[in-house]
Amino acid sequence: MTALPVASRKAVRSYARKVVLKHPKQLSLALGLQALTAGCGLVAPWLLGRLVEQVQSGINRVTVMVLLIIVFLLLQAGTLSLANYHTARLTEKVVAELREDFVRDVLRLPLATIESAGVGDLITRSTRDVQALTQAARTNVPSTLVTLTTMVVMLGALLLVGWLMIFPCLLAVPILWPIARWYLSRARDGYLRERASYAKATESLAETINGSRTVESLRLNSWRAQRLREDIGVAYQAERYTLSLRSVFLPVTDTAIAIPTVATIVLGGYFYDHSWVSLAGITAATLYTQQLAGLIDLLLYNQDKLQLAGASVARLLGVSQERTDELRVSAASAEPRRAPAVPSRDIEVKEVCYGYSAGHDVLHDVSFTVREGERIAIVGPSGAGKTTLGRLLAGIDPPRKGSVSRGGVALTDIPRSELRSEIALVTQEYHFFNGSVRDNLLLAKPSASDDELRECLEAVAAWTWVSELGLDTRLGTGTREISPAEAQQVSLARLLLSDPHTLVLDEATSVLNPKVARDLERSLAALLSGRTVISIAHRLHTAHDADRVIVMEKGRIVETGSHQELLAAAGSYAALWTSWQGTGALPSTPGVA
Repeated sequence: MTALPVASRKAVRSYARKVVLKHPKQLSLALGLQALTAGCGLVAPWLLGRLVEQVQSGINRVTVMVLLIIVFLLLQAGTLSLANYHTARLTEKVVAELREDFVRDVLRLPLATIESAGVGDLITRSTRDVQALTQAARTNVPSTLVTLTTMVVMLGALLLVGWLMIFPCLLAVPILWPIARWYLSRARDGYLRERASYAKATESLAETINGSRTVESLRLNSWRAQRLREDIGVAYQAERYTLSLRSVFLPVTDTAIAIPTVATIVLGGYFYDHSWVSLAGITAATLYTQQLAGLIDLLLYNQDKLQLAGASVARLLGVSQERTDELRVSAASAEPRRAPAVPSRDIEVKEVCYGYSAGHDVLHDVSFTVREGERIAIVGPSGAGKTTLGRLLAGIDPPRKGSVSRGGVALTDIPRSELRSEIALVTQEYHFFNGSVRDNLLLAKPSASDDELRECLEAVAAWTWVSELGLDTRLGTGTREISPAEAQQVSLARLLLSDPHTLVLDEATSVLNPKVARDLERSLAALLSGRTVISIAHRLHTAHDADRVIVMEKGRIVETGSHQELLAAAGSYAALWTSWQGTGALPSTPGVA
């Protein structure tokens, strides 16, 4: 299992800067309102300082001061509300764009890359990481922007009150600076390890749930439970590490930020005795420093959340980095070729070797050509390499050795959007999206008419039950449940609507009963006339109807020819046919297909 990459700090900063600067007006408005809020917040402490010094002027003057304080506090509340509103709008827009970029990049990843990364990594990135980022964007980012703006304005106000009063604030720097560097140098890597451990635990849990029947039948419950406990243990240790960082960082900073307030009072008294500052200046400076301490505390607290969010952004951007690397490698490895006047749709397989792990090839020196419009059946016992070969024919995986090409161009070098519109792989795995049958079909062709939808549904023997419900009836979880057979029929109809010229069918009718599957395949055969169809066949009636049958054993082609030719040869295919005719199914031999 190979995890998807993680973006560097530089890439995260660059992306954040690029996305935020896409909205300069909203950013300027938010920062302007925050500065105005900070300015209003500085007036009240200054007025209190004047009030302490000038209270002897009379009750009328005190009343005016109090009223002014109330007015500016109300103004501060109003501008703060507006600042938070516009900051939240900006951050929500930025997060929405990042989430859209993430989904787009995931959908553009090669299927082999997604399978290599595992479902746990993608689930964790699309749930925990997106959630952490969203929470930080809604609360911690706006809070940090307001805090930083207020701190800058407040430090300026301290200088105006009396430049000497800035020195007490500097006493906390020798403590805050090294502890912040210590924490920030470790937090990002700690949170990345924490997220990676969540991904591993999620992967283990998903595997156990998806394979629950196998786990139960082979009595692997205890082994799977032990593995999950080990993965959770790793996650526990990762969380414990980040908690240990916070348990040092936060108490030290809480202690350090109390120093400036105490120092302002002590040093302020000394400065006042020497007539270096006024009583009003000391009062205002003490209030400013106390507010500043609270702001520093809030800023440091937000730093912890922002480190977590930064790790999440790095993981989300890593998906984009993986896609960029794939494109770069593809571009670097592709040799310049002159496109033929009429692009050939023949698929050539030359001396292909392939394995899922180094030194253990599943396919060995496989060579043949699929002619345009030809119907080929690939048969053999389980573990012969049929499904693996189907993945290479669909351009999902590149061969370790040899080539799989169309018109002299390797399938994996063809732009994915073009390849998927021309060659489609249909496996026994299917998916029905929550929604109506129409919604599911229009994913393949948004402009399709009702007549086209009906034609495709009739071809897969689904129109009978769809017409009873209606094309727009909502189906799926929480509504009318759809059976596995019905879901597979809709998936096949969606495939027909997408109209590829080459189909690779890997047990595409596996969940249908044999009679229905046979009728469906005959209907598909009529509809797919003129298209290239490569069937990974476990039910040999598919091979009976094919133009050519390729027989595989142990990753090699052992026979090729028509159904009648192979029967006459009395070889491996004839033995398989005889066995299937007697039992109705192929013998099952464990192994990689």
